[in-house]
Amino acid sequence: MVLTSGTADEAWYDDDAGPVARPYTMTGGRTAPARGRFDLISLVVARRAVTPSTPLFPEQARIVELCHHPVSVAEVGAELDLPLGTVRVLLGDLLAAGLIETHDPPMLSELPAEDLLEAILVGLRAL
Repeated sequence: MVLTSGTADEAWYDDDAGPVARPYTMTGGRTAPARGRFDLISLVVARRAVTPSTPLFPEQARIVELCHHPVSVAEVGAELDLPLGTVRVLLGDLLAAGLIETHDPPMLSELPAEDLLEAILVGLRAL
C-alpha cells in the first residue's frame, strides 16, 4: 500500500483503497445527517422539477439521478460505493435542500391483521 500524490489537482490515493480523504471531505467532516433519519430500508425519491440552489457534489447529483423511482438507502450506498454514514449525510443535505423525499417502511403495527389477510385470501379463492 503506497500513498501517492501528483500535481495539486490530483487526489491523495491509496493504491488498494482509492481516495483516502474523499468521504470525509464530501461531508465537511460531519458524521450524522443535519436533517432526516435514514434507515437502511427507508425509500428515497427525487422530487420532480426542483432545481438546486447551489451546485451539488457529483455524488449528490448521482443520488438525485438514481432516485427518479423509489430506492432504498442501502441501494444508494451500494450504487455509489460509499460508506453508509457518508451516504446518510449526503441524503440529509439533499432532504434539507428539498431535492428528495423519504418514505419510511411501514411499522408492524400499521400492517393489516393476519385474520383480515386470511379473509381476503378466502374471498379471492371464492371468485
